[in-house]
Amino acid sequence: MRIVIATTNPVTISFAQAVLKSEGILSFVFDQQQSLLDGSIGVIPQRVLVVDEEYEDAIAALEQAELGPEIYRD
Repeated sequence: MRIVIATTNPVTISFAQAVLKSEGILSFVFDQQQSLLDGSIGVIPQRVLVVDEEYEDAIAALEQAELGPEIYRD
């Protein structure tokens, strides 16, 4: 699995998941519960991950949706 988005903005997470779903790409959100445990003050970024085989397609879809600046680059 690879990270495609890492952010503290819940709207970005939701939009990214919607974009990926519309392209038939399954995504997973990690660290949602950790963020809640920290009082939802936004210091723990949530991560959107996809399987390795769909990474390139996911990046292309997110860039097309103008989420380029939000994409996690490792």
